[in-house]
Amino acid sequence: MAKFLSQAWFDQVNELNAQAGDLNLPPNLASVILNATVTGEQGAELHLKEGKIHQGSTPDAISSVVIDDATLSNIISTGDVNQAIEAFMMGKIRIDGDMTQVMALQSAKPSQEQKALFKQILAITEF
Repeated sequence: MAKFLSQAWFDQVNELNAQAGDLNLPPNLASVILNATVTGEQGAELHLKEGKIHQGSTPDAISSVVIDDATLSNIISTGDVNQAIEAFMMGKIRIDGDMTQVMALQSAKPSQEQKALFKQILAITEF
């Protein structure tokens, strides 16, 4: 297991991404390109593209999110979308750019391949 957002974690996620291949995403999810800046003790920059998490930011992102590491860890470890909505309402998540990109994540139905990749990522993650 690797500590969430550590270099070792990103390295393992990168390997899992490569092994996963095409995720067969629905169009509304496949088109989401999102940068995220994670603040706090485990700060990092990452981006979501083609349904996969990648280290660093990408210049072709249409939206950017700023979130603290504790809030992100909680949302990812529980998988509870309602916690993300609550965190946004409390100002723990700031969104810049195209808000519809972020909203697409809330209602999107991930493919079986993306669910399997997410499960593998959770299995190697220490929060």
